[in-house]
Amino acid sequence: MRRTALIAVIASVMASVISGCAQPDQPGPIIARDVLFGNPDKASLKVSPDGTKISYRAPRDGVMNVWVAPADDPSAAVCVTDDRLRGIRIYFWAYTSEHIIYLQDVGGDENWQVHAVNVATKEDRNLTPFDEIVGPDGEPMAGPDGKKLKPRAQVQEVSHKFRDEILIGLNNRSPQFHDIHRLNILTGDMTLVQKNDQFAGFQTDDDYQVRYAMKMTPDGGSELFTPDGDGWKSFDKIPAADMLTTGPIAFDKTGQVLYMIDSRGRDTAALTSTDLQTSGKEVLYANPRADVSRIMMHPTEKTIQAVASEYMRVDWKILDASIQSDIDYLETVADGDMDVVGRSLDDTTWTVQYVMDDGPVRYYLYDRPAKKARFMFTNRRALEELKLSKMHPVSVEARDGKTLICYLTLPYWTDPDGDGRPAEPLPMVLWVHGGPWARDAWGYNPYHQWMANRGYAMLSVNFRGSTGFGKSFTNAGNLEWAGKMHDDLIDAVRWAVDSGIAKEDKVAIGGGSYGGYATLVGLTFTPGVFACGVDIVGPSSLQTLLETIPPYWAPVLTLFTTRVGDHRTEEGRKFLASRSPLTYVDRITKPLLIGQGANDPRVKQSEADQIVEAMQAKSIPVTYVLYPDEGHGFARPENRLSFNAVVDLFLAEHLGGRSEPIGSDFEGSSITVPTGAEQIPTLKDVLGD
Repeated sequence: MRRTALIAVIASVMASVISGCAQPDQPGPIIARDVLFGNPDKASLKVSPDGTKISYRAPRDGVMNVWVAPADDPSAAVCVTDDRLRGIRIYFWAYTSEHIIYLQDVGGDENWQVHAVNVATKEDRNLTPFDEIVGPDGEPMAGPDGKKLKPRAQVQEVSHKFRDEILIGLNNRSPQFHDIHRLNILTGDMTLVQKNDQFAGFQTDDDYQVRYAMKMTPDGGSELFTPDGDGWKSFDKIPAADMLTTGPIAFDKTGQVLYMIDSRGRDTAALTSTDLQTSGKEVLYANPRADVSRIMMHPTEKTIQAVASEYMRVDWKILDASIQSDIDYLETVADGDMDVVGRSLDDTTWTVQYVMDDGPVRYYLYDRPAKKARFMFTNRRALEELKLSKMHPVSVEARDGKTLICYLTLPYWTDPDGDGRPAEPLPMVLWVHGGPWARDAWGYNPYHQWMANRGYAMLSVNFRGSTGFGKSFTNAGNLEWAGKMHDDLIDAVRWAVDSGIAKEDKVAIGGGSYGGYATLVGLTFTPGVFACGVDIVGPSSLQTLLETIPPYWAPVLTLFTTRVGDHRTEEGRKFLASRSPLTYVDRITKPLLIGQGANDPRVKQSEADQIVEAMQAKSIPVTYVLYPDEGHGFARPENRLSFNAVVDLFLAEHLGGRSEPIGSDFEGSSITVPTGAEQIPTLKDVLGD
């Protein structure tokens, strides 16, 4: 015992000596933006329900499409879809095992249409080819801006019991509400299952029966109803405090056991089962530090076999001993966080992915009877040969004692001992996640690798209001936009400065959606903290944001009015104005870059226009990049590359890091710069006239 302890002490001393003598490496080579933000080589591996085929997304002529191959001969893959513009991002197998279902919108408007493709003939059928919402008078309906309203389809349920049919939601009758239809993917025939004039959503089962309907309550909670003859009766009520962390997720094979994620009576959301005949309720799994985030369910038996929660990293808990040996084996196959992302109906073939922080995603096909995983591909081959930086989960204490789980990435050459502390303070980028009811997570992140490669520390913060850490943490963000939610970001910056990670006068803030709003807040509410900001599709006025939400968000409007502020009352409007960057434009003294999609249905172009116009009226410089064929974010790789080329130059100018010239990254892009091109070196020259 004593000898072992002595050896440990000696080893520790030697490690300290070696660490203290370590010298920073030389900066690595510049990583091209297209390696990080261009199309992946292959992604989204799936197996057909009958296990005979695999599919994945990959570019054809520069556009992401779906490819299909025999499971035993991946080299024989052929492209079965024919998208020529935006690329396919959402797809899955139909239970025929002969059809691919995918969703596509136009120009980023998020008015999704459902397509079915026969993988043998490549015939593509648009199953929801509707381009207008027809009102009770038989006339097409228009929005407040006078533009014709377009319907939006969404997939409600896909069941192995009905190979040729799926359930969809469609708002072609009323822009606010989605009716449920049974849709034949072979013929396109639709049958109305549930007309909807009041509910925010439905829970259906494998028999395509509507089991529950959900409606928000005036206090910000929700109520579940069950069908009762021609009407509905109350089944369950979810308090406002549990609204974002409680709800039904699935039924078992019999349809008599309801699985829920449920935070009632506890802080973190647990996985529960309820016997609908006896009303008996059982907690299947709970993590006191993190909400249940995903489940692994048997494809036909509908038993939940494993459950995951995520505090700093993903943690799986096995509930069904029959898969224990499979998981034990799979955890030896590759490093990183493992996830079973697909299974054949007979459960003999699994698709498995491994997420690393310093390398591409690795995909495998797992033969369960043979207990053998076959490597298929990584999503970005070019990353395999590159030295990338590690992502460090860190815990930061906010000023009121709350724990903020953050993720820090440093240029690897500045942190030779890998302890998450650079040899000397660095310029830093604070990148704020969207939502805000979402979270940052560990794993490969192209923005983190990009910033680290350019010589910056990169910090992402799960501020109060973020999800995954229990309802008290999420609810602590209520009515705290630009308040305590922003204080958390400032506290994280202060931690980074005090820890010797960040240079105090060289910190940028950026992000998309809520992250874009946080950027504008940073430059108006705390103008002395940040050296510059990058706002991507961020709202500038909370009042106009809420006044222009998509019509299909109306059934959940109370979610926003109780957690952000109420634009329908005078008092609420005053409060929203007090938390809106547009109110404080004259405080902006640091450089600002804004990126916006003209077709954004969530954060309208007017949100960017109005703050740009207000800044111009006060002679405050701003660079505004606008894409006429994008929505809430930039889906086309040509547009991502062009915007990130601008960001690269912008940050290099104001933080002093490295950058890659624009080069050919504007080719094929719809980029326009209505104002401020002269603020960024070489941008005006590249744009020309």
